[in-house]
Amino acid sequence: MDTTDKKLIIIGGGLAGTEAAWQAARLGCQVTLHEMKPLVFSPAHHSPLLAELVCSNSLRSDAVNSAVGLLKQEMRNLGSLIMESAEQTRVPAGKALAVDREKFARFITDKIEGNDRITIIRDEIREIPSPLPEAPVTILATGPLTSESMTDSLGKLTGTDHLAFYDAIAPIVEAESLDRSIIFQASRYDDGPGDYLNCPMDKAQYENFITEITKAQKVPLKSFEKHKYFEGCLPIEVMVERGPETPRFGPMKPVGLIDPRTGRETHAVIQLRKENKEGTLYNMVGFQTKLTYGEQKRIFRMIPGMERAEFSRLGSIHRNTFICGPELLLPSLQMKKRPDLILAGQITGVEGYVESTAIGLLAGINGARLLHGKSPVIPPLETALGSLITHLTAGEPKRFQPSNINFGLFPSLGKKMPKKFRGEKYAERALQALTIWQAEINSN
Repeated sequence: MDTTDKKLIIIGGGLAGTEAAWQAARLGCQVTLHEMKPLVFSPAHHSPLLAELVCSNSLRSDAVNSAVGLLKQEMRNLGSLIMESAEQTRVPAGKALAVDREKFARFITDKIEGNDRITIIRDEIREIPSPLPEAPVTILATGPLTSESMTDSLGKLTGTDHLAFYDAIAPIVEAESLDRSIIFQASRYDDGPGDYLNCPMDKAQYENFITEITKAQKVPLKSFEKHKYFEGCLPIEVMVERGPETPRFGPMKPVGLIDPRTGRETHAVIQLRKENKEGTLYNMVGFQTKLTYGEQKRIFRMIPGMERAEFSRLGSIHRNTFICGPELLLPSLQMKKRPDLILAGQITGVEGYVESTAIGLLAGINGARLLHGKSPVIPPLETALGSLITHLTAGEPKRFQPSNINFGLFPSLGKKMPKKFRGEKYAERALQALTIWQAEINSN
């Protein structure tokens, strides 16, 4: 069968799946993208659109001298659809890249639906398909909320118990319900108006707030669930359990935020970030939670300026499923036991929207290359993408945990230098290596 008659199968229309489909189509592949929505929704998804963002609208720092900013720049250089959508639908968020979630997902959906090489089938694939002559390669991009049936199928294939951790969603509040006579607008250390709304707390208010969180009713975990949270996305009540002052060194840190009513920093601050371009909705930054809905309303309305807050979405908790990549994955993202099967997104053991998308991008490139009878490619170790791949496939299996991109995953720079210059050097080295790699893969 001629390679032009073959198609690439992608299961999952989230960030990783849509990015993989886009990359494969750009490389001349016919792609069949299976997405279960709107027939079936996961516990955290509500929109029928592809690439739905769930727990935040922020894609984090956009500075290229930060690890995540560098990863985004690499993705832009590689023609990322998700990065294109983010640029088209971004909302003010200081130095971060944040988007209007509805417009972001709509942009991606329209692009995928309008691509002649991509066929979308709205159905639920409940188990990993076997390779067929007309569809010899499959990309599994079912995300952190992979269904129980698909998880069982993946478990049978790997022969190991899959791992899971739990991620919590922050509430979203309606802007009109906020008291702007108390809440002030500022970004940390900025002189201008800033992109965040800040709810100030004095010491007594903070201590009372922490006490109520401690006493509040939480949503119990199911019998099969374990208390295993990703450190970068802890529920607010878990932070409090680690010590009453912990939130003041995390999401409630007041440093660099001056209350205009007093001219000084307050004891603690809750920051709110725009959820959409119109500024009608705001996300409670760092307030992922598993408090019951009733307790969320009661306690979060104790926050100064939020006494009459109306919530368009309350926080919740959900399971994230991932494999032990060092045991199961090749650096090309192919399964060791089944090289025709490529994994993409958070199920591989990366954490974060940007990281998930980046892995989808590489999966799409390698899926296309395999379909065309070419060898898969692996990005240079010096790049952010290459560093993520190393984390997924070359780590110690017994200590493997999901990770965001960070400079600790990168190869050493080889010499000591002041911390403020390291990010720039990492970025310079990475982008040079990426340019050489792109030229190499484009030539063969």
